Amino acid sequence: MTGHGITGVPDAGAFLARLTRLDRALPVRLRSSRPERTALWARLPWGVLVTREVAGPGPGDATVSADALLSTLAAGDDELPPRRDADWRWPLPPARMRAVESVAASELHRLAAAAAGTLREVTSSGLSGRSVGQRAVRDALLDHAALVVTPADGGSVTVPQRLVQAVSRMGFLGPADMDGPGARVCTAGRWVGLSAPYGVAWLQPVQELTVMPIGAHPKG
Repeated sequence: MTGHGITGVPDAGAFLARLTRLDRALPVRLRSSRPERTALWARLPWGVLVTREVAGPGPGDATVSADALLSTLAAGDDELPPRRDADWRWPLPPARMRAVESVAASELHRLAAAAAGTLREVTSSGLSGRSVGQRAVRDALLDHAALVVTPADGGSVTVPQRLVQAVSRMGFLGPADMDGPGARVCTAGRWVGLSAPYGVAWLQPVQELTVMPIGAHPKG
């Protein structure tokens, strides 16, 4: 059996521990990146891809479950857990990315905490006196534009709350009570990302589809 090839166990363990708090069954993809480095990838329950690079050559490209890999690392085992390659069904952002703006970690912590506070308040007391389901409020908050930045070459990049929650919940910003390095708003093709000190969160905006009557289609 192939080994997992991870030597940066503490870093990988921190990433996996955060994932398993959200869902123990989440698949994790291990992709060898730079020499002696492996990128761990996972898709959070709210549709954001997160990645952290750790030391070690890795297995090349393999997908396993988060809880199985965490247990393996905790036991000091070198073997790769049972593969679940068929469970990985999502594209990855292009390797080439462009940083367009820097954001202070304290600001991202504030935005994440404000959204969590709003969720608690609305689900407990309702909105304008009306009862609102927690899921409806959560989805609306996640889709809310937390930041809109303007690159030097024009245009604008919208950072939804989904990305802010991802870097916060995954611990990518570091402790909230310490004023550490901030994050960079990045783009890679159509993807938008937040690159923080301990990992990167990526989101691909929904593609716009053109609907046409089948009778007008060349093969209709």
